This record gives sequence, structure tokens and C-alpha cells, in this order.
Amino acid sequence: MTQADNLLDTLIARHVWEARYRAGTGETSVEGTWRRVADALARVEGPRAPDWKPRFLDLLRGFEFLPGGRILAGAGTDRDVTLLNCFVMGTIDDSLPGIFRALQEGAVTMQRGGGVGYDFSTLRPSGARAHTTGAIASGPVSFMDVWDAMCATLQSTGARRGAMMATLRCDHPDIETFIDAKRQAGRLRHFNLSVQVTDAFMRAIARDETWPLVFPRHSLGAAGETIMRDWPGEKSPVPCGIVRRISARALWERLLRASYDTGEPGVLFIDRINRLNNLRYCERITATNPCGEVPLPPYGACDLGAINLARLIRDPFTPGARLDTERLAAIAATAVRLLDDVIDASRFPLPRQRAAAARSRRIGLGITGLADALMMLGLRYGDDAALAFAGETMRTVCHVAYRQSIAIAATKGRFPAFERDRYLEAPFVLDLPADIRDDIARHGIRNSHLLAIAPTGTISLLAGNVSSGIEPVFAPEYQRTVLSADGPKVFTVTDYAVRLWRERSGLASGLPDAVVTAAALPIEAHLNMQAAVQPFVDSAISKTINVPRETSFTDFAPVFRLAYDKGLKGCTAFRPTAESDAVLAPVPTEAAACGCTMTAC
Repeated sequence: MTQADNLLDTLIARHVWEARYRAGTGETSVEGTWRRVADALARVEGPRAPDWKPRFLDLLRGFEFLPGGRILAGAGTDRDVTLLNCFVMGTIDDSLPGIFRALQEGAVTMQRGGGVGYDFSTLRPSGARAHTTGAIASGPVSFMDVWDAMCATLQSTGARRGAMMATLRCDHPDIETFIDAKRQAGRLRHFNLSVQVTDAFMRAIARDETWPLVFPRHSLGAAGETIMRDWPGEKSPVPCGIVRRISARALWERLLRASYDTGEPGVLFIDRINRLNNLRYCERITATNPCGEVPLPPYGACDLGAINLARLIRDPFTPGARLDTERLAAIAATAVRLLDDVIDASRFPLPRQRAAAARSRRIGLGITGLADALMMLGLRYGDDAALAFAGETMRTVCHVAYRQSIAIAATKGRFPAFERDRYLEAPFVLDLPADIRDDIARHGIRNSHLLAIAPTGTISLLAGNVSSGIEPVFAPEYQRTVLSADGPKVFTVTDYAVRLWRERSGLASGLPDAVVTAAALPIEAHLNMQAAVQPFVDSAISKTINVPRETSFTDFAPVFRLAYDKGLKGCTAFRPTAESDAVLAPVPTEAAACGCTMTAC
């Protein structure tokens, strides 16, 4: 067995590689997969490919850097698939041809490996009459059922779990139906749901005001009270008819109750997302990719990769344990180059997706294995020292990434939508060190956005079951269900850091002193970790606030308000119920005592 084979040292890692990432190429080891990917992406460098292939290979070996799953599965193959994990699709035109055109674009994108996100706010509310036909609209949620059926059909032809995000404005007349959609068992199983929450709505809640539910007047037709609103698909604010008014606090509680009972919807603080967008001068965002870490304009794509912190801790579980910051910086710099090359190497399901990616050259470099790294350092997740470590680590990644993107721009050119003065006015850019801003002014920058923290679920399994993204450890040991071509398979897995500690201690069981599990943490500790890294992430963060089943609604209810007050861009909370789909479940060992159940990621 080769050294590379030894890296696939768990049954689930080997299964994931064989089922998803070997890509039917006849590769006999994960080393072959790394070589295929490194070769395919280095070819983008043209005459300099021989210089970059070994650098990319060095990045991939040992799971120090984990590119997105679509990159691992598709780069260097002859399959007609995309290397970009997910897309936000185009604005849905409020007409039957427009709806089914959008459905067709989503089907093609998913068939070629991409998840999809949609804003359904452009569809008129149920009960509204169409001008041309006189037909009565069934509302956006009814059409989401059509998308859900499409996704289920495509999933039945392959092993990859379908991924879709649906968003709806908090002032859309069908918002209550959207909020309660998953209360119906089995409905919209392939969708994640998020409400676009505006600053105005948060103020209305605080002041206990009534809240108008509205829709553009040109689609409603009937006369009545009108207010101006920014609306998806419209270039400027438009007159919107008020369909009815409800209590803002009652709607907020309805949202919280649904999240408490079903795990959805989550929230997107959409005004903050747009206010902090580096490209706010040329695009309007109303949706995200399926896991929420990349807010995107119509036809935008997410190009993802994560630095595995669990592989960068030297002398773990000792008083001298430390993060190898030099290696961290070197990986971050090369990863930016690799992810930038992915854009040019990728196929795209739709020409508009290629054009959108080329226009901004967004990438999403993040981290994974944070909780395992903290455990190796003897830091407890959620403590002040752990928050400081997470923030400083992400600050390093952020600043290295921006400097590297500037360096690439000096030789390869700036992203086409770059407008120097307007880009430099973006709040995130204004917070960068002065030398970075000065270099952007002189040379431009290759990528409009550089950072995102994804859930990294499957690629973290491949890397030995490191803790996912910035999530806490779910449980020291648990059962993981993995979708396969011949049906779901259940594996019993041990967390990477726990396994490493046992190997170094010579023990068959037991836990490190610093182990902290997701369900043992208070809600605010989850949010504090997300808030610690958000200032150094120009896109967003996929993070689920997992709470124990026995948590009361009173204790759960502050979660979204706290997320808003801490400056986050969005939030998802999950409390397991008897009806929940268990992707993760505890095993009857030490994990049973910690109250862990499952996660929504």
C-alpha cells in the first residue's frame, strides 16, 4: 500500500473517494486523483504549467488544502460537468414561459453537477389574477414543488444529493406560506429555505409595528395603497401595492416557531449582504448558494476550497502545540492561484454562468478543521482564546489572499467589473490594511471576492473526518449516512482529532480534555465563533446553530436577533425532532452522554 493509500485510513474516506472523487477514471489511489487535478488546473497557466503543477500537487497532498468536491471529481476528466459547486440562477420571470425557462436552466445546471439557488420573490402571490389570461396565480411556493420534483428525478439517476436554495422576501404576500412550507411532512425535501430579512423589518419588530406585505403594482393591477420598494428583477425602486398588513412581531415569531419545529427557514440579512458587497456598485444580491456561504448575483457561481487547519498543528496535544503560520500563509497564496485557474478550466452549464464568473472572478477560500485544531491546541471551542485564534487565523488567510490576488492581477489582469474608486469604497475593502488598499489602487485585483467558509462536509470526510468548516465537533463518535448509487450507507466514524489523540496516547477510548460538542454549547457561543471570523470573510459563512432537542422555545427565540446584532450576514438554526432526517446520529459511547443528535449540514 502506498503512502497516499494510507491517507485514506477510514472506511468512509475510502468509500467517499471511490464513489465521488475517483470519477470513474481508473485511478488506483488518491495520489492519482491529486495528480489529475493538479495537471488539469496547471494547464491554465500555459507555458508556466510545469512550474505550477508541482506547487498545486504539493497543496493537495496530505489534505492540507481541500478543493471543492466538483473540482476533485471533474478536473481533468472528459465528463461534461462543472468544477464550480453551486450557482445562483437568473431572475425568474413572472410568466409561465419564464417559470419553466428557469426550471429548465436549473435542471441543466444540476445535471452537470451544480447546486442551485433561486429567489422566488418575483412570482406573484397566490390569488392574484394574471392580466393576459385571467388565471389565478398559485403563488411561488406551489412552483417550488415543481422544482423539488425535478431535483428528486435527477437525484434518482445518480449518487449526488441534490442541493437547492429558495429565498423569499420578508414582505412578499406569501411569506407565511413560505415560512410554514416544511411543516408538511415530505414537502420541499431538496430545498434549503431562507427568508430575506430587511433592516426595515428588524426595525418594525423592535417597534412592534404593523408590516405591509406588498408586490409590484404593475403585476397586481388593482388600485389601492402603494409604497416604493426595491424589488428583485427591477433596476430601481418600483411602486408596490399593499396586499395586507400584519404584525411584524407575529411574523417574526412565526418564523422562529417554524425554525424551532422544522429547522427552517433560516434568515439572510439581505440589506447587510448588499451593503457589504464588494461589487455593490454593479450588482444586487437576493439569493445565495444552497448552503448560504456565497451570496451571488443572477448566474453567479461559487468556486470553493478550504485550508485544513487540523493538518497544520505542530506537536498537537502537547504544551508546545502551535499553528504553522508560515505553512498556512503559503497554502493560502497558492490556493488563490489554483481557485482562480478553476474558473478558466471549468465547463459551465450555461453561457450566462460563464460570463458572470468571468466578470467578477469570485473565489471562496475558507478554512475547515477549526474545532479539531482547537482541540489539538488545548483550547475549548467558544472560549475567548478560541475565538481569538479563529479570528487571527482568518485574518491571516484574508490578507494573504488579497495580496496574492493583487499579484496575479499585475500579470494576468484585473477582473473585468473592477472600477478602482468604487471598489475601494466597499466597507470590507476599507477595513483592509493600508498597503493592500494602496496596491489595489495601483495594480487592481484579480478577484472581486476571495473568502467564504463552506460546510465542507464530504471533503472533510475524505480528509479523515476532520471537523467541518468552523463548526464545533458534532460528537467524538457518530453514525454518518452517505448517499450512494446503490442506496444510503451508514458508517460509524470517529472525529479526526479524537482518533489522533487516542493513537498518540495509546488508548482505545477516552477523550481529550478540550473536546466540546455542538449540542453542549450555548447558542451565543455558536454565534460568537461565526462573528469572530466574519470580519475577515468578504462573502459569507455556512454555520448551523445546533441546539439540543430539549431546548425550550424561550431559550431558542433570541437566536436570529442575536445573529443580527452581532453583524452576521445570515443564520440557520437546527433543533432535532422525531421527524428530522438523520444524516448524523450518535453512537452509544461517550457521545451518548453529550446530548448530541444530528446536524443540518
